[in-house]
Amino acid sequence: MGAWPVRWAGAATAAYGVGVLVRPALMARPCGLDEEDGSVPPATALLIRVVGARDAAIGLAMLVAREGSALRAATACRVAADLCDAALFGTQLPDPAARRKAAAVAGGWGALCAAAGLASESVRRCGGGSRT
Repeated sequence: MGAWPVRWAGAATAAYGVGVLVRPALMARPCGLDEEDGSVPPATALLIRVVGARDAAIGLAMLVAREGSALRAATACRVAADLCDAALFGTQLPDPAARRKAAAVAGGWGALCAAAGLASESVRRCGGGSRT
């Protein structure tokens, strides 16, 4: 199995990050941060693009990092970012329904990336013999 679960999660994260960079409404709309006409206020779009850039960078790191500590660090950054997103979106978004949805999505991605990291690590440990 190798590191493919983490690589897959990294590719998905990077793709989403690029998508949000190009089209901030992908994140603004489900978070309830768009206008009634579907547009995204410029200041909101800027901050959403920052999140997209962060996600793209971490996702790319998960794709290209060498197996071992670099890959674990990239995965840990992804999980930490998602958990922070879940906590902040889940408590700070103006609409209660959007808070629940955004927290669930961010927390779910954090859990998925954590599981991918654990699966990849356990495969390396089982295939590589004892570490004692």
